[in-house]
Amino acid sequence: MAGNSQRRGAIRKGGKKGPTVGSGGQRRRGLEGKGPTPKAADRPNHKAHKMAKAADRRGGGRPAGRTGGRKQPGSSEIVAGRNAVVEALRSHVPVTTMYVAGRIDADDRVREAIKTATERAIPVLETPRGELDRLTDGAVHQGLALQVPPYEYADPRDLIDPEQPGIPLVVALDGITDPRNLGAIVRSVAAFGGHGVVVPSRRSVGMTASAWKTSAGAAARIPVAQATNLTRALEDFRKAGFFVIGLDMDGDVELPDLELASEPLVVVVGSEGKGLSRLVRETCDQIVSVPMSSAVESLNAGIATGVTLYEVARRRR
Repeated sequence: MAGNSQRRGAIRKGGKKGPTVGSGGQRRRGLEGKGPTPKAADRPNHKAHKMAKAADRRGGGRPAGRTGGRKQPGSSEIVAGRNAVVEALRSHVPVTTMYVAGRIDADDRVREAIKTATERAIPVLETPRGELDRLTDGAVHQGLALQVPPYEYADPRDLIDPEQPGIPLVVALDGITDPRNLGAIVRSVAAFGGHGVVVPSRRSVGMTASAWKTSAGAAARIPVAQATNLTRALEDFRKAGFFVIGLDMDGDVELPDLELASEPLVVVVGSEGKGLSRLVRETCDQIVSVPMSSAVESLNAGIATGVTLYEVARRRR
């Protein structure tokens, strides 16, 4: 426990080891067209492209609260279908452009979508159905689609901030692939005083429109950082004075006996099927299990995280 005491001492004195907190990096602006038939918004001379660029300059396409970071590799995401578009707008998913098919048979959903987009100064483009088919890759769009810009991730080091209020609390995901789980976890982090979420850049869920919707607006307040190497990122947290605990059915301690709750903490959540990967598990200071009835084999990752964060918050109070 000598190493643990040193880590605690480092953070209580306001100092930290390891790399200096980064600025989040430089943004890459613009969209990159792919394939033989570029999308309308990706064509430099197309009206959709010019309006999308204008919206980006106004800042309307960026998630609230992001002042730096890097964009997820790849092109922007398309949300297609009347129900999906309306739900995305109601959830304040960041939107660059809304596409409406020409001569669309407008119903309440279409009218609400257009009204909301107009009120938020989101460009609304009337688009031929053939172009809309290509834009949505043949999805059932019902004459309505949204273009969602790539999410701007923070750097994991941005979450190592001794000046932030409260005892540091971060959640890291190891092998989670369902965007609804990510959205639910972001929402729980916001609800129980957490400071951020870390996801790996490969073989992991990203901040899609679905994750944003499930977060119920919390994604606008809680930064999500992307780590090239999750194990290395966890080691950086440990050097900065954090304890790293992993959630697993076969834990060293049960959640009610978690004595590390009052310390700067990173809670690592593994996938429901495989649990924690070997290297991540070996990096953890402690493996914690959530006690439950023998009739239940395991908890959904989002629920297990919410239960754990509630217990940490309760102990800290």
